[in-house]
Amino acid sequence: MNPQRRRVLIRAATSAAAAALGLPGVRAGTGRARDIDVHIELHAVPDQVAVHPGAKTRVWRYRGRLLRGETNALDASADSFPGPIIRVRHGQRVRIDLINGLPESTIVHWHGLHVPQDMDGHPRHAIAPGARYVYEFTVVNRAGSYWFHPHPHGRTGKQAYAGLVGLFLVSDEEEAALDLPTGPHDLALVLQDRNFDDDNQFVYLEADGGGAGTQGHGMMGGGMASMMARMMGVLGDEVLVNGRPQASFEVDRRAYRLRLLNASNTRMYKLAWSDGSPLTVIATDGGLLAAPVQRDYVMLAPAERVDLWVDFGRWQAGIELALRSLAFEGGMDMGGMMGSAAALPDGAPFPVLRLRVRDGATIVGATLPRRLSTLPPPAPRTAINAGHPKVFELTMGMMVWGINGEGFDMLGASPLETIKLGTHEVWEFRNEGQAGMMGMAMPHSMHVHGLQFRVIGRSVSSRFARSYETVKAGLVDEGWKDTVLVMPGERVRILLGFADYPGLFLYHCHMLEHEDAGMMRNYLVKA
Repeated sequence: MNPQRRRVLIRAATSAAAAALGLPGVRAGTGRARDIDVHIELHAVPDQVAVHPGAKTRVWRYRGRLLRGETNALDASADSFPGPIIRVRHGQRVRIDLINGLPESTIVHWHGLHVPQDMDGHPRHAIAPGARYVYEFTVVNRAGSYWFHPHPHGRTGKQAYAGLVGLFLVSDEEEAALDLPTGPHDLALVLQDRNFDDDNQFVYLEADGGGAGTQGHGMMGGGMASMMARMMGVLGDEVLVNGRPQASFEVDRRAYRLRLLNASNTRMYKLAWSDGSPLTVIATDGGLLAAPVQRDYVMLAPAERVDLWVDFGRWQAGIELALRSLAFEGGMDMGGMMGSAAALPDGAPFPVLRLRVRDGATIVGATLPRRLSTLPPPAPRTAINAGHPKVFELTMGMMVWGINGEGFDMLGASPLETIKLGTHEVWEFRNEGQAGMMGMAMPHSMHVHGLQFRVIGRSVSSRFARSYETVKAGLVDEGWKDTVLVMPGERVRILLGFADYPGLFLYHCHMLEHEDAGMMRNYLVKA
């Protein structure tokens, strides 16, 4: 059967199955032009960028064109890799036309945004090369650092690794009243790790199908090592910040907002200042905290975000600070199990970026408000299953990841995964190891689409207590979250509210090789 005919039949079968579940099919935006505040054309295309001296690196990237809206709604400068950055305000109506210029199917997920199901980027909506998908939604999220990335089934890890990442920054009146740093003093920092070959091309996984320079001899020479990387997750031996190796920035002696996104496929970061100064956290995945919190270090799992407030006036002009990732235990490398050790293991210490306070810079005074936002504490009693959380075991069997022993089903949702619109539920992710993995467990970064949730409890088994001690002080659970780190041996309880939108949404591990290998399921919200 020719590929075009096959795509037509698959699309027809998917539409028929969706209709049987009562799900709407793909729809284009229906708003009139005068109802749209921001209209962007977003092209997913192959490109080349200069990362290292010598040959340019082949990448896949998003390129944006602003068709309607204020000029600052899109930062699509030529050197914005990854990128672009989309900036919108709460309440604005947004239309984004995704145009697929890649040689394979893709779709975009608006990570952290509360949108209808057909605007969320489910893999069942993936579009073929040359096709267009129209997103149209009202921004109802509070101010925060959200982002977007590809979400085709089985190819998310490869496409994100190739460079398809962008930021979606939301502002609102509550945030504006705080007079937080803006403009050049509001720095977005995208953290990624990559492997390069001798010709400056990305090296991802053996026999991954090619594209964007990711084909070649496998991640670590092929064989057992490449198989283990495909199962456990890809770790790069070089850390990039905004696409730059050994990143360094100059800063003024004044307050800055640093928006940190972990866009790595698998790697976790244990972030700390090189001089031991505490980090001041003002926001997490879903926006501002009620009040600033301080940590000696902050854990950042794949897809998690954290906003730091930093007053560089505290340091002398000319001094250079480093943001480092400290050593920790329980990471993905598992001590080189079966020859899988990466050149830079998960949990190894390394510098992330350097910040140099400009010579001769004068101090610009700044005060961080004691209260940032109206953020009531979570109320688990509102859940219809407050005393009996739904349990989701993070499982492995026959080298395939799953949830409660089940892999991904494009349109399936079990009774456990079926939810009544307008209710709250308590879920518990359990990461306690599988007999098939010799009793071992690996960390997982669990993401729920379409909403923000609250973390209401954590516990860890005594078998993993020692390694857990190396990360627990860096967990920031005080605010709204859409992604939560679940360490080996840990149980994490979250409180979720299912409002506004019925339909089929995803929940999965955001360690992308785990997601692509089956640790992803649907949940179905029914009116």
